Formats: sequence, structure tokens, C-alpha cells
Amino acid sequence: METLMINKIKSQQAIELEKKYGAHNYSPLPVVLERGEGIFVWDVEGKQYFDFLASYSAVNQGHCHPKIVSALVQQAQKLTLTSRAFYNDCLGEYEKFITSYFGYDKVLPMNTGAEAVETALKLARKWGYEKKGVPENQAKIIVCEGNFHGRTITIVSASTDPDAKNNFGPYTPGIIAIPYNDTKALAEALKDKTVVGFLLEPVQGEAGVIIPDDGYLKKCFDLCQQNNVLFMADEIQSGLGRTGARLACDHEKVHADILILGKALSGGTYPVSAVLTNDEIMLCVKPGQHGSTYGGNPIACKVAVAGLTVLKDEQLSENSDRLGKIFLRELKAIQAQYPQLIKAVRGKGLFCAMVIAGRNGRSAWEVCIELMKNGLLAKPTHGDIIRFAPPLIITEEQLMDCIAIIRKVLKTF
Repeated sequence: METLMINKIKSQQAIELEKKYGAHNYSPLPVVLERGEGIFVWDVEGKQYFDFLASYSAVNQGHCHPKIVSALVQQAQKLTLTSRAFYNDCLGEYEKFITSYFGYDKVLPMNTGAEAVETALKLARKWGYEKKGVPENQAKIIVCEGNFHGRTITIVSASTDPDAKNNFGPYTPGIIAIPYNDTKALAEALKDKTVVGFLLEPVQGEAGVIIPDDGYLKKCFDLCQQNNVLFMADEIQSGLGRTGARLACDHEKVHADILILGKALSGGTYPVSAVLTNDEIMLCVKPGQHGSTYGGNPIACKVAVAGLTVLKDEQLSENSDRLGKIFLRELKAIQAQYPQLIKAVRGKGLFCAMVIAGRNGRSAWEVCIELMKNGLLAKPTHGDIIRFAPPLIITEEQLMDCIAIIRKVLKTF
């Protein structure tokens, strides 16, 4: 009993320390986690939870996957960082592996998703000036309303979310925002011959798992091809098995001109991101024109190879596809039981969302608090939407246990 009380104080102390000494740029659920394994995490009191956020889809392979952790530990004991001032013995092998894996000529390694998006934007502009012949400083990028690509100044300049954007100006020029899932709007915007790229999420994650119509991605890709504009897919959250395919673009057999990856590229063990494209685009960037001290470091290379290998060997895309269909079916059944509480459910693979209508003033946040109390961790986005994205290693039996928790909690509302 005494040990339990000490742990409880430790939990509250951790929250208070963050509030006192950390920036207030997040609003976490009141749970303090200290351990993770597979689809589970444990708080400092020792309570076990199903993780249904998977670190915003960074932990697709499950927490602390032994093969990925082993790759990290072995390399960390040998060589951690050389910078790109010198060659290292890991980068070339990784570059060959990932370009073969996704079918591109070249990769530019970075660390975070936002860095990878910035890299893609720079590549598109450089290509636009040097290959397409756009007049200097006139290159434009088309983005979609409701997007989330990160939080740098240029990326928030492309955002339509007031929380992400307001009071961070002046904003980067050369960005055109059009409605998502609207090919007519894209066709109209592409009439501007200074457009060099179209950047989109194949499934909008942060917006609440917004899934476009069938054929949308292929139509957008074709429009870009016809207008000599680069189709740029941000698959940081939607890729690497999350939607039931290797990439969300694979559902429509679209091979993006520029592919942006992050998050689950490392299985959540280390910051690793990547931008993949072909020689005509990548080789526009010459020495000294772009880079990163940590980009392509030996640990990142070994971890990314392990992360991608696990995704393939353990058939996580296939598991996501099979269990995603079951999950969506069950969520729709719950919605049919409580139509006044649940406005909508949607999903693709193990990437699902539930829109809470709210009753008696109860919100998605309160639903997530009750789910937490019942041993399942999920997080609201945009106020009324709960996103469900468990690690892709989850079994059908575990998924059914989680569905029972969701049903039980919603019944109390």
C-alpha cells in the first residue's frame, strides 16, 4: 500500500513538473506512462492500457519491438554520429534498401516529419526553377484545406487551422489552398503555370481521418502529370501499413513524384524521416544547398532498415487491412446503437475515427477520459473527433477486447 501511494505521488509530480517547467503547447490526457511493449503501455502505478494512438502512428510495429531496439542498441554501441562531412558504413546500405523498397532513384534522409516536408517543398521549388523553367521567386505549391504537415513557419503558412496558424505570421508566400477531395478545384488551380507541386495527405490524419473518394488520388496524380506539376504525397501518418496497404497511395496504384515518410519509419524508437524521388528532381540539389547534421546518421539508418523489415516480414499492412474491416464494421454497429451520440464513423485499415455529437454537455475529451479509466488510450482531435490507431501488430482477439471497452464506455454516455 505504501509503495502504491509513493507511485501515485510520483505520477502527479510528473504532471506538475511538466506544467511548471515545460512549454504549454500540448494538452495530454492525465496519464503518466513509464513502459511500453507491443500494443500495451503501463503507467507509473503499474496499470496496463491498450494504446490506440500508437504515438500518432509512429509505433505501427508496436512499442519497443525487439528487432528494432536491437538494431538501435547495437549501432549505438559502435558509432552514433559522423555528420555528413564524412561517409559512414551504414548510410549507403540504407539508401539502397529504402529506394528499392519503394521504387525510387534517390532518398534524402532527415529526422522529423516536418523536416521531410520542408525538404520536399524545397525540392519542388528547385526543380520548378531549374527544370520546369518557372521565373525566379514565382514558384507556387498547392495544398489542401484541413491539412497537417507539421509546425514550421512555412508549413503553418499552408495550414487552415487557426490554432496552428494564428499569430505566427508573416507567412511564407507561394502557397495556394484548395478544398480536399475536390479534383475540379485542383484542375482550376493547375491553370497557373507557376505551380510546381501539389502536396497532400492521401488520408488526412490530424483533421480526423478524412478519407477521400475512391479515385481521387489517381485523378489528382493524372492532373499533375498533364500539367507538369509534382505530385507530393505526405505519407508520414497514412503510410507504412496504417491504412491497410504499404502506402495509402498504393490503394490506387499511384507512385508519387515525391514521397514523404517519417513516424513509423523507425517504429517509434528514434527520429527518422525520408524524402524519396527520382534523379531528375533530387539531383537539382547540389552540395551545400540542403542538409542536416543528424540526417542519415548510423543509428537512424540501422533503425529504419529494421523498421521497414518488420513491417514487411510480419505482414503488418495485411493485418491492418483485415482487422481494419472488422474494426470499422464494429464501430458502425456501435454507432447504430447510439445514433444520437455518434455522428459518424470512418476508417481505412487500422486508421479509424468516431465523431461524437455530445449529449448532456459531454465531449469527445470526456469519452477519452472514460476510455482511459477502462484501460484504453485514445485522444480527441479537432474537439469532437476521436482517432483510433492501434499498433498494427494487434490481434483479432485483442481488437475485440478493445471494441468491448469502447462499447461499454459509450453505453455509459
